[in-house]
Amino acid sequence: MIDFCNLEKYRENNRIEAKKALGGLPRSIWETYSAFANTHGGIILLGVEEWADKSLHTVDLPDPDRLIKEFWDIVNNPNKTSVNVLSSKDVFVQEVDGNHIVVINVPRAERSYKPVYVDGNPLCTYRRNGEGDYRCTKEEYQAMVRDASVKTQDMLVLNEMDLTVFNQESVRSYRQRMRLSRPGHVWEALEDEDFLLKLGAVGIGSDGKKHPTSAGLLMFGNEYDIVREFNAYFLDYQEQYDADTRWTDRIISSSGDWSGNVYDFYFRVYNKLIQDIKVPFKMDGGTRVDDTPVHQALREALANCLVNADYYGRQGLVIVKKRNSITMSNPGSFRIEIDAAKSGGVSDPRNGTMLKMFNLIDIGERAGSGIPNIFRVWREQNWTTPEITEQLEPERTTLTLLFSKSDDKKAAIKSDDKKTTIKTARQKNEIITYLTDHISARSADIAELLGVKSTRAKQLLKGLLDEGVVIAEGGNKNRVYKLKR
Repeated sequence: MIDFCNLEKYRENNRIEAKKALGGLPRSIWETYSAFANTHGGIILLGVEEWADKSLHTVDLPDPDRLIKEFWDIVNNPNKTSVNVLSSKDVFVQEVDGNHIVVINVPRAERSYKPVYVDGNPLCTYRRNGEGDYRCTKEEYQAMVRDASVKTQDMLVLNEMDLTVFNQESVRSYRQRMRLSRPGHVWEALEDEDFLLKLGAVGIGSDGKKHPTSAGLLMFGNEYDIVREFNAYFLDYQEQYDADTRWTDRIISSSGDWSGNVYDFYFRVYNKLIQDIKVPFKMDGGTRVDDTPVHQALREALANCLVNADYYGRQGLVIVKKRNSITMSNPGSFRIEIDAAKSGGVSDPRNGTMLKMFNLIDIGERAGSGIPNIFRVWREQNWTTPEITEQLEPERTTLTLLFSKSDDKKAAIKSDDKKTTIKTARQKNEIITYLTDHISARSADIAELLGVKSTRAKQLLKGLLDEGVVIAEGGNKNRVYKLKR
């Protein structure tokens, strides 16, 4: 929350919007309302003006209660806003230096309410970035619509396809794994077609006939059939062990020498990921146990990446393994708040049917404990905390796993590798919050705030500069950073 005793220290940014509002509610307030709700939330200040030096100062609103009543009347009008995401505590009158202003806290909308649009027109959907409010592209709007559906994306029955799209070897392999995981299961005796129907890989179409579902096509289809439905579908695994070589080993879905589907990709990649994992010698009832919490966490991370990808998105799914790190990047944003995912107890997969398919062969978690388990395992190993980042335009989610001791200055990643480490959402958000509360900051201030080296702080600030979130003023030792207006 803003410190209203020091309002002049703040600047308009991607989380604060000031409007003088002496002539009533500004028309642009609804674009900002939509933008904040569709992005990360923000605060709209009515009765606040921006001076020439960009500082914020209050003006005394003659009738703030009337403005609030007018705001509630309009925000609750479905012809003006598609949904009201506010509660009564989010709008109030605040006295600052004897003047009365109106504060509107706009929260990030839940996915089921998105896209939040205005004027009864879905094309009037906005988001917020370093440049202010911008109108969403058709692709961004469609992605929000897909995520808002009660049904997960992969439940769609593909009426234009028949059951010949399935790779029979993939189906056979899956059924064998399920027999080992769940011996005597009631589906075991079913023919393939009926088994796939029970599994959710096949559905009854509008013509009354059996057709593959999106989940079935993705999990068990052939790549050349998958791309007919998912035009940008592409799975890419790379091993980058040599700094002078783009990759030393690679698995891609379009190579033509294997099925190219999600199920087969999972096992091909998982076997690569665990090759360098040290397995402690452990006996259980006379049998050596080669599975460790790290193995389990990697299975969870890989499955999470695959079942939460937006396969209708613009770009493919990319997994990169280096000597000291693994990054998993998939199209699509997080469907819940990242902090909620870390805390656990909330499960909202983008492709729920695919998750069920993995669960039946003992892969993945449905109770929302998968991500907390990954963080717990890394913490127990005393490795650097995993990093989850979100990107807009196009939407992507990236998980970075570092195999370096969090308190070991020598072990970790080489300095050259550090320059390419993906920026974390948590650290960037801390920087944005700090710059919301302060006019500016030096890199040394950010380093102290985050408890990191100055080189890391400069890396993060450079990333925010590249994204257009912050600006830099001055040079060398006098350089300071501010949120971009």
